[in-house]
Amino acid sequence: MKMKLRITVDDTVLTATMLDTTASKDFMALLPLTVTLKDYAGEEKVCDLPKKLSTQGSPAGYDPELGDITYYAPWGNLALFYHDRGYAQGLVKLGHLDGGVDLLAGKRTDISARFETLP
Repeated sequence: MKMKLRITVDDTVLTATMLDTTASKDFMALLPLTVTLKDYAGEEKVCDLPKKLSTQGSPAGYDPELGDITYYAPWGNLALFYHDRGYAQGLVKLGHLDGGVDLLAGKRTDISARFETLP
């Protein structure tokens, strides 16, 4: 079963399709959640999560693609990629934005975002 996510940034609503994995389900169980996304390395928007997610059954690392929503297990943070980067040990894919990556790429300052499940 596909899980859907709504991300509200300012007045813009983005949607994402989440994977059916332990880590993704663990993340979805935290919602609704309002966070401050900070720019990291000109590649991704990151934020801390209120608790660590289970990575049971996840590969040791991942090579993220543009628009991926990921969890970086060593730091316990969420990362939304708006630029391509290489393989990272401890990175777990949670889902993928359905669109709107350019919105994230265009904002170099901290942004408030609200994550909610879509019925």
